[in-house]
Amino acid sequence: MKIEPSTLYGKELHDFLSSTVIPRPIAFVSTVNTEGRYNAAPFSAFARLTVDPPVLVLAIGRSKGRKKDTVRNIEAVGDFVVNMVDENIVQAMNQAAAEYPPDVDEIKEVGLTAIKSAKVKSPRIAEAPFSVECKLMQILELGEKPNRSSIIFGHIVMLHVKDEVMTNGKIDPLKAKIVGRLGDGNLYCYTTNTFSLGRPKYQPPA
Repeated sequence: MKIEPSTLYGKELHDFLSSTVIPRPIAFVSTVNTEGRYNAAPFSAFARLTVDPPVLVLAIGRSKGRKKDTVRNIEAVGDFVVNMVDENIVQAMNQAAAEYPPDVDEIKEVGLTAIKSAKVKSPRIAEAPFSVECKLMQILELGEKPNRSSIIFGHIVMLHVKDEVMTNGKIDPLKAKIVGRLGDGNLYCYTTNTFSLGRPKYQPPA
């Protein structure tokens, strides 16, 4: 089968392209607005880009043609926190995806705890296995209205990792029990079913 993206439209295109990169990590992004009101929402168009400088990227689409609260807060305040999602907070993360009014604090609404970050104004979520504080570097607007997306580049300035998910000074993926997103439907996955492959060395022909 051959699929040309230009032949798909709207949700059909969104859902199909979402299934081409699986599983996807979930960025549970917490922000604050200029009035001090907290916000949290999950996004799975998310990746770590570079190490020097340490940068991650989020892609956030419009909601009914308007920028989402997360984007508006990042633009206004200049920072955000990515909280990773494990088995313990996956239900709360999913509930936070509901379309709450702008004046609702989703962190409190879904039963999680907002705590002060070290280097940014946005809060982090206490229950997350680890959280990544980011300062805004740049926002690129891609696409045409009303489906334009905001591509947000964040400079990583601090990480908070729970001791219980560490092994020998590193984040242990088996202990962290991060949850992944599969496609754009209701499917998620656990990341504890793993196997190991050593990095190969090139062997020149004899």
